Amino acid sequence: SCSLVALQQLPLDVIKIDHRFIRDIPYNVSATDVASAVIALARKLHLTVVAEGVETPQQLSFLKTHGCAQCQGNLFSYPLDEDALIGFLIRQYERPLIS
Repeated sequence: SCSLVALQQLPLDVIKIDHRFIRDIPYNVSATDVASAVIALARKLHLTVVAEGVETPQQLSFLKTHGCAQCQGNLFSYPLDEDALIGFLIRQYERPLIS
């Protein structure tokens, strides 16, 4: 586990919020409070915040509202094998930036 002292002493640039906190947003006040506090602290320390396990639009909305710019999870894509990943990346590259 990581102590708060490590946030000052280690050469960190990214902090991840575990999926166990994310899965209960916005329905569990404790999980919501922890996530918003971690995001606020990380932003004060100029760390990038990555939320793991984002599965619903409500979770994404909460995270974006609180300043979490990077999210990963099934809302965006389920795990892909190599061939599926290559196809996914090609489709993303070929999409117009503005529709």
